Amino acid sequence: MKPQIAVVGSINMDLVFKTPRMPLPGETLMGHSFHQVHGGKGANQAVAAARMGADVHFVACVGDDVNGKSCLQALAQDGIRLDHIRAIANTATGVAGILLDDAGQNCIVLTTGANALLNESDIAGASNTIAQAKLLLCQLETPLDTVAQAINSAKQADVKVVLNPAPAQALSDQILAQVDYLVLNETEAAELSGVAVTNVESAAVAAAKLQQRGASVVLLTLGALGMWVAASDSSYFLPAFKVEVVDTTAAGDTFVGSFAVAIAEGQDLRAACMLAQSAAALAVTKFGAQTSIPLRDAVERQLHNT
Repeated sequence: MKPQIAVVGSINMDLVFKTPRMPLPGETLMGHSFHQVHGGKGANQAVAAARMGADVHFVACVGDDVNGKSCLQALAQDGIRLDHIRAIANTATGVAGILLDDAGQNCIVLTTGANALLNESDIAGASNTIAQAKLLLCQLETPLDTVAQAINSAKQADVKVVLNPAPAQALSDQILAQVDYLVLNETEAAELSGVAVTNVESAAVAAAKLQQRGASVVLLTLGALGMWVAASDSSYFLPAFKVEVVDTTAAGDTFVGSFAVAIAEGQDLRAACMLAQSAAALAVTKFGAQTSIPLRDAVERQLHNT
């Protein structure tokens, strides 16, 4: 049986410009190429979860434009259930402008579009689906009040919650106390803990502060270095897989979606983190957001060959 996962989040069309480097203020820089790729943190994580073998129910909003139709078609191809995705008339689907340089690093400018209109009625309409899920997965590219209601709905039904607090913003202790697994990077950890995360030692301090604020388990990803895992009974560092980086877009989303599936399957914390790290490592070896997210077989092969 596939584990059922409910995802509440964003859907974007990514407009990707490949450049030799990041432009300076006021500079016009000749790029290598341009691509349109389906993205959005919610959609990316939903796709990652689906490709890892979950039965994914997605709660989201799109506009009634060409981008929205294209994004929905792509989600359907991955077997994601679209019953709770609302298409809004006279509204644009979210768009992300992404600059990707030759080193594989990116900068992103986001316009939320229909994502900003995901509301509490959407969550209420999906409450039974959330209650029946093994796990709820959320991010912060949709309104915080909506995310908070989704988390509250899950906790009332005793459903585990994974929160990826990205983009970084302030969160109350009340929300953090309802989160079973808080998955975040250095920037997000600094925003929520007040600790600048620059290495493993500072990651451990930041994670401990986030646990003091209420989060049960904190997974702090450190890019190519690896990750710090802080649970109630143990804390430890896991090094990253060594791969050739092509594009870091959606690496974090791939990690989060894959981790959620492993936890929903009943894997222990360390095994779930290793599986997610393997998936994220494969994602950075390919271009784009959803185009880079690997299938379960490839993730398992890399994991077992290390």
